Amino acid sequence: MSTAVATKKETAVSTDVMDDIFEFAGEGAAFDSSEMQIPFVRLLQPLSPQLNKKKAEYIEGASAGDAFNNVTNQYWDGETGITVIPCFQTTKYLEFVPREQGGGFRGEISPTDPVLQRTARSGSKEILPHGNELVKSDQHFCLIVEEDGSFQPAVIDMKSTQLKVSRRWKTMIAMMKVKHPKDGRLTTPPVFATMWRLTSVEESNDQGSWSNWAVEQIGIVENRDLFLEAKAFRDSVMAGEVKAAPEEGQGGMASSSHRDDDIPF
Repeated sequence: MSTAVATKKETAVSTDVMDDIFEFAGEGAAFDSSEMQIPFVRLLQPLSPQLNKKKAEYIEGASAGDAFNNVTNQYWDGETGITVIPCFQTTKYLEFVPREQGGGFRGEISPTDPVLQRTARSGSKEILPHGNELVKSDQHFCLIVEEDGSFQPAVIDMKSTQLKVSRRWKTMIAMMKVKHPKDGRLTTPPVFATMWRLTSVEESNDQGSWSNWAVEQIGIVENRDLFLEAKAFRDSVMAGEVKAAPEEGQGGMASSSHRDDDIPF
């Protein structure tokens, strides 16, 4: 299965052209940072519209369990997974209209809002006093590193049953140690100096099955240029210069009754 956009072409670029590209690097691509939106990379679930040929979001060749970019529709085989450098993490509290009432994203709730303490449990869901669903989301701002060394920024948001994976991942990051080669000192590396492999695994209960993330440590970022890019990305996110792409329907109710990565149970 292809691990990239189905229509992507692998073509060799001459040395002369590459010299010209590097000479004029970045020209015309310096856009207002307030307009830059980082895409989400999520796992495709059985009900994802990206797997329905009748939906506009359909991604040809993709399967349940694959990871996909919700802006470019690039996708990666779930078993092979993606290599990422985590750069920043934040937790969001999101409000959604229940699926049976039409669905749709209604906005973000401040973590200090007292309404968060007044939710009611309904099965696996947290319901706000007025009936909408509260979804807690751990958002990991990462660089996805491709096999050829290229990279792209993305947000990997973990919700519902994925939160247990997020907690485990954060614990693994905090416990990681590296030894200085000169004097043998041990220290916890900065998050943007670590590399991880994210794959998908199938989980199930008495209601059905779905795909979840699995996290495996690779090691330390060895390329200094990549390390500095990851540090710069972290700085930009922390400064508010770049933000995650808005959820579907932000600013109003989404027309779709499903979220693109909705875990069905």
